[in-house]
Amino acid sequence: MHTVKVVSTAFGLLAMCVLIGGVADGRRGMRQGAVAFLPIWLAGTGLNLYSGVKNAGYSVSEELPIAAGVFAGPALAALALRARLGQRK
Repeated sequence: MHTVKVVSTAFGLLAMCVLIGGVADGRRGMRQGAVAFLPIWLAGTGLNLYSGVKNAGYSVSEELPIAAGVFAGPALAALALRARLGQRK
């Protein structure tokens, strides 16, 4: 359940980054917001990994594959969104 909450938070953060970018600079800003999300989410994933090791008692080798999945899903969505926003209509 924790993983679902974390990934849901990621998609909310992605939406905020894209929305802020869109307000700042339209479609171009939305693309930049999607890219700006990536290092922010990488840091968030790192903090979640640290929390799992420090507080929940998992080893790094147990937590690392989960962290990779938690990062990968929203990151791939951000890249796909950026690619979609890059297409001219």
